Amino acid sequence: MVERTESTRMRAWKNRGVFILVGVTGGVAAYKSVQLVRSIVLEGHDVHVLPTEAALRFIGKPIWEAISRNPVTTSVFEDVAKVRHVSLGHSADLAVVAPATADFIARLSAGLADDLLTTSLLATTAPLVIAPAMHTSMWQNPATVHNIEVLRQRGVHIVGPDDGALTGGDAGPGRMVEPETIHAYVRALLARGTDLAGVRAVVTAGGTREPIDPVRYIGNRSSGRQGVAVALAAADRGAQVTLLAAHTDTEVLTKATAHPRVAVVRVNTASELSDAVAAHEADADVVVMAAAVADYRVANSSDHKLTKEETGDRITLDLVATEDILAGLVGRRRPDQTIVGFAAETETDPDLLLDRARRKRQRKGVDLLAVNEVGWHKGFESDDNTLAFIDRDDTMVGTVTGSKREAADALWDAVLTVRGRD
Repeated sequence: MVERTESTRMRAWKNRGVFILVGVTGGVAAYKSVQLVRSIVLEGHDVHVLPTEAALRFIGKPIWEAISRNPVTTSVFEDVAKVRHVSLGHSADLAVVAPATADFIARLSAGLADDLLTTSLLATTAPLVIAPAMHTSMWQNPATVHNIEVLRQRGVHIVGPDDGALTGGDAGPGRMVEPETIHAYVRALLARGTDLAGVRAVVTAGGTREPIDPVRYIGNRSSGRQGVAVALAAADRGAQVTLLAAHTDTEVLTKATAHPRVAVVRVNTASELSDAVAAHEADADVVVMAAAVADYRVANSSDHKLTKEETGDRITLDLVATEDILAGLVGRRRPDQTIVGFAAETETDPDLLLDRARRKRQRKGVDLLAVNEVGWHKGFESDDNTLAFIDRDDTMVGTVTGSKREAADALWDAVLTVRGRD
């Protein structure tokens, strides 16, 4: 009876085309991954195990084939006509590597591709989850710390490691998390996979630049990373996204411009951004105003470069307030439209920070406000972020600390929570 039930579930999942790669590298924790693969398979997923040669010294190929119900190889020289590493990478809906050793993490961060696992991961655009497992000394080594940071910046999901007993009698951070924890993370990612399908989103990103003259401008430190991450997270979860991008760091927009569900529109000034929002907001179900918009512009910018011969040792600029794009957007919103604002504050006291956020949410009238503390070394020009989300009842509906991609996914989780109440 149990086998018949599992087979029915499996056929249903396979009809949905959920294709998962599970990489296994050469660590003692590979024994835990047998249970992980079994659990995922019994939920009906089509699982293909890609062990490294070292991994097979811990758990043999017959076990992986029996558990996954698919053939297993480590070589790129089998089924050459099918270009297997590319076909596996392109077919994958999700990829998981557990355990992920220090050696594997170093090779992945460097983009090396010398076996079926690494070539397949290099060929896939599917979300990637890795579960590190190594001795504490290796986990804390500056090389590993750097490699993990590189992978976080690329959007790789890092699960663990735990702090606990290690092989050889030592204890500390480096122990691979339990299979149940990895499986829960996989479930959450799969649930997110299409939860924004059919949603039309407009996202603003980057910092506006208000000209003083043809050479100089008033700007800010925004790199655009958080706004672009918000756009990519929405697109990866099925939404059609229009990204209105003010100034962003050169490499930040690369993935967005290549994404099939992201249309990028470039702007420079607050006025241009306002016009772009007005041009695209009507069809949007959700508008996320993540751009760092200048509060002031020069009243009369010069049409030629100002020189010291003209201005002397001091210059006075006549600044006037820019248009409040967010307030205007809220004022003409559709009843079924969700508006998300951002508040970057330098307040360091958590309670006062949330109090300021609630007052801003009330003043702006948005459905959701994402607030974060910024400073010389926080928020701007950083790969990580901490956000708290305030809904229209001024209730905190979530917090997140992690990479900007993780913050972006948490933001969309909060958006779905807010929209689910309507």
